[in-house]
Amino acid sequence: MTDSSHFYDVTIIGAGAAGLFCAGQAGQRGLRVLLIDHGDKIAEKVRISGGGRANFTNRALDVRAPEKHFISDNPRFCRSALSRYTPADFVALLDKYGIAWHEKHKGQLFCDRSAQDLIDMLLAECAAATAQGGRVDRWQPCSIKKIAEFQEKNSQCHNTQATPRFIIDSEKGTVLTHCLVIATGGLSIPKIGATDFGYRMAQQFGHSIVPLRPALVPLTFDEAQWAAFVPLAGLSLPVKLETGNGKNKGSFDEDLLFTHRGLSGPAVLQISSYWAANTPIRLNLAPQQDLLALLKDGKSRSRKRIANELHGTLPARLADTWTQRSPDWQRPINEASDKALSALATSLTQWHITPNGSEGYRKAEVTAGGVNTRELSGQTMESSKSPGLYFIGEVVDVTGWLGGYNFQWAWASAFACAQACFEAKNTVAAALQPSTKAMPTKAT
Repeated sequence: MTDSSHFYDVTIIGAGAAGLFCAGQAGQRGLRVLLIDHGDKIAEKVRISGGGRANFTNRALDVRAPEKHFISDNPRFCRSALSRYTPADFVALLDKYGIAWHEKHKGQLFCDRSAQDLIDMLLAECAAATAQGGRVDRWQPCSIKKIAEFQEKNSQCHNTQATPRFIIDSEKGTVLTHCLVIATGGLSIPKIGATDFGYRMAQQFGHSIVPLRPALVPLTFDEAQWAAFVPLAGLSLPVKLETGNGKNKGSFDEDLLFTHRGLSGPAVLQISSYWAANTPIRLNLAPQQDLLALLKDGKSRSRKRIANELHGTLPARLADTWTQRSPDWQRPINEASDKALSALATSLTQWHITPNGSEGYRKAEVTAGGVNTRELSGQTMESSKSPGLYFIGEVVDVTGWLGGYNFQWAWASAFACAQACFEAKNTVAAALQPSTKAMPTKAT
């Protein structure tokens, strides 16, 4: 250990939601923590989330089966952490700081004023470490040149209470650390600093990566295929949307938004996490109605054009555009055949269409896939490949539904990791304590 080296119990790479929360939790357990981030802005993804008000958790999360709101190659992995740090725990923390919040749709909780209140709270939690005998230092912006396992044969180092396991070469100096936490997030929204650093670090230490893909992202369609629907851009309506089958099936009752390039809105963002390339999505554009019965009733009593008859059931612009797709649907409803009305009802309630892709990471809220959870501890987030190495938050192959679930995963995985780092230090300290047993005396 050189004079210019900095020693920390815990070093966290990534100052986003998971990294900041982990730093505060570890520091308040009396640990010396260093938080490093290559960006110059703190928690930028938190700041822009939820329309600037941060959808920080979802109280609909079922702590008995939290995995039903998350996607992973190993679905039950997230259960332990999410059960031990719940939405109610995080709400209690906001209440402690006097941060006003409100509930919107389906259990989604937002800050009343601004996401900045949440960031300020996370920074205050880091500052609170000092009163508990710990400390949290932050190097930002600071790039990392290299991370390696600590190999130096130095008896002075190995007699300390927290033997360094990793050495970090950064632009602000060399760091020796006992616990290394990767909280670098995914590839989503590169314009605010997203990189593949966390995945490269995982592979460096022998971990496999579940294939990455944009998730919670708008879907796009072939230009020629979509041309008929371009006039609907900006239109929103409630739908039922499905894709896949069996265990891989996704199904959501949410709002849909037509765009110039395809489909967006909560329903599509949700289904995008389940959608596989070259497979269709299935839409019911009138999920609350028996559309065929309504059309047949209209035929028996009305002389309106079919589109006008649909105006009371569907948005007028949708009805007008949709009925232009067939000459059989462009006539007075009383002159339409039952077969034509049946085909119209089916087309609206069983619309199958295949996206050609998505808007990609630039518009994706999160990255699906990530560090293989079969190589991590579900209780501690520690690597099974390299003791003292931890992965938390979005970099892990755990992806939540839209609506605050991904933030809850950040808080829960960070909490589990901070507790594990504290216990790891205590274990080392106990092992290094001199024995209190009396030395045997020589027999006389």
